[in-house]
Formats: sequence, C-alpha cells, structure tokens
Amino acid sequence: MLIKIARPGDLHESDVTPESIYLSRRRFMGGMVGLGAGLALSGQTRAASDYADVPEGDAPAWLKEKIDATRWQAVTPSDPEQDRVAPFDDASGYNNFYEFGSGKSDPARHAGSLETQPWSVVVDGEVNNGGRLALEDLARPSQFEERIYRLRCVEAWSMVIPWLGIPLAEVIRRAEPTSKARYVRFETLVDPEQMPGQRSSFALIDWPYVEGLRLDEAMHPLTLLALGMYGRELPNQNGAPLRLVVPWKYGFKSIKSIVRISLVAEQPVNSWQRIAPDEYGFYANVNPEVDHPRWSQATERRLPNSLFNPNTIDTRMFNGYADDVAGLYAGLDLRKHY
Repeated sequence: MLIKIARPGDLHESDVTPESIYLSRRRFMGGMVGLGAGLALSGQTRAASDYADVPEGDAPAWLKEKIDATRWQAVTPSDPEQDRVAPFDDASGYNNFYEFGSGKSDPARHAGSLETQPWSVVVDGEVNNGGRLALEDLARPSQFEERIYRLRCVEAWSMVIPWLGIPLAEVIRRAEPTSKARYVRFETLVDPEQMPGQRSSFALIDWPYVEGLRLDEAMHPLTLLALGMYGRELPNQNGAPLRLVVPWKYGFKSIKSIVRISLVAEQPVNSWQRIAPDEYGFYANVNPEVDHPRWSQATERRLPNSLFNPNTIDTRMFNGYADDVAGLYAGLDLRKHY
C-alpha cells in the first residue's frame, strides 16, 4: 500500500456523500491510529528544510498564510526509497500543458507570463450554493495539506510530487449539490493571448480543455485541488493557480488552471476522449493490464532518469492506490470502461 497518513483531512460526510465513499474514507483513514503526533512534528521541520532550494515564487499574502499553516506530510509514500520525490526542476520543467505547446519543455518556456492574480472560479450546475468565487474564498475555509503522490502519465512516464491543496470534497459539499448531480465537469482557462498553444493552427483540442469525474470519485478523500507544490505556490507551467490531482488516474485527468467546476447530471465528454475515444476513455484509471493502443502500460519510466539509468519500474494497479479506490469500481469492466 502506497500511502501513510499522518492526520485525517477533517472531512465530514453529508447527505450528498454516497455510502461507497463513506466506506472508502474509513478504509483510507484506518491506518492513522497511533501515528499522528510524531509524523506531524517531523513534517514541520521537513517543510522548512527539504524545500529550501526551491525558488521563491510570487504568492499573494493570503496564499502564503495558507501555505505556512499547511498540515505537512498528510499523505506520504510508505516506500520512500522507491517513491523518492522528484527534484523540483524535473517536476516544473517536464510536463504536459497543451495550452502552452505540445513539447514537454514548452510550458516552462511559455507559461511565465500567465496572469494568475486575481483569479476566480465559477461553481455552478446542479447546486444550491453556486456562483463565482475568488480563489481565496474558494480555498480559505479549508486546511491546506501536503499530499505526496505518484503522478503517472498515460505516456508511461511518472514522477513523485509533493502537492499542497484542499480536498475537492469540501468545495463540493459547500456548493450543496442537488439530487440530480452525478458528475463533476471541469474547464480550464481560455485565453489565446496568454496561452500560445490555444493560438496554434495545429492544436487538436477544441478549447476549453474539459475533464470530468464521477461524483463519488470527486468526493473521495484522495482527490485534491492543488494550489501549490514543493512548499510553495504552483508554478504557472504546473497549472497555476488551481489544478486537480487524482493520483490513481492518468495525468491528463488532472486538469490545470481551472476556471469552472460544474455539477452535472450527465457524464461529460473530456477533451482527449473527444479527440481519440479509442485511446482515451472517461475513467482513465491507471491499469497495467490495459495497454494504450500504441504502447504498453505494464511499466513506466520513473523520472528523473537517464540513458544509462532508465529507471523503469512496474506499473501498479490504480497507480498503487488500489486499497483505497478499487471499491469505487466494483462490478465495472475496467477493459470496457478504461
């Protein structure tokens, strides 16, 4: 089992939380007995020392205050030797963010000028308490947590990244979903002037970039809205100022620079599913037994690596989080619902 929990996320079940999520949350929290104090204490020193070499960003005062009050090491790898945190330069310099170009280094080269202050998010759809929220109002009621998660790209490379953020479930509960809400749909920013990939005539994506989750997936305790990484705010190239992190799914599900969160009745069609439905399904759960049509998913390149140290490892079902999330898919044919 990958995760080790220092302290629960202060989540409270509500009428909109399905029973399967309640039971999954109990399993998720079951390993915390007798752990909290020592790990929380070590986490405070960890935050001060391990990220000392990470460049200072330009976070607004409210975000710095939230980061300073972070519950460090809320989720950590149970095998830190195998799941070593990637260097910040790798995590911030090698990623996919097609709004800034299709190359892995394009986001780091082109995203620096993106204006992320101020930022607002529309929460709408099948909710009783929706509207447009400033990012600080969306985040302020929740405790920041550090979650050290595996990130597995559908292209068969992976990293381990320490995120900072808040449980998506808390945002959804505050929106008060109606009985019709069954899915959550996300949209990223559309701004071709700031995002050169959206100006490209070669782009395959019909902007905005869209992603979606089933409501019970969105309410799962592992699902995170990230506002930071490596002890600081998110760099623009990693999805600033707000991105989704769903660690048991392929990385393209973790939509970046979110401007809209909608509770909907019907399953949304995500962007890559629209482009190539035979290659990219709605669920996108990490599954070493279901290959991409053009490559195997049985192994992955853990970054950083090199020609002489390819660092190839076996891919785990649900990216190593099966104990916590497999129950969400009981009875579902994962080859059909890929």
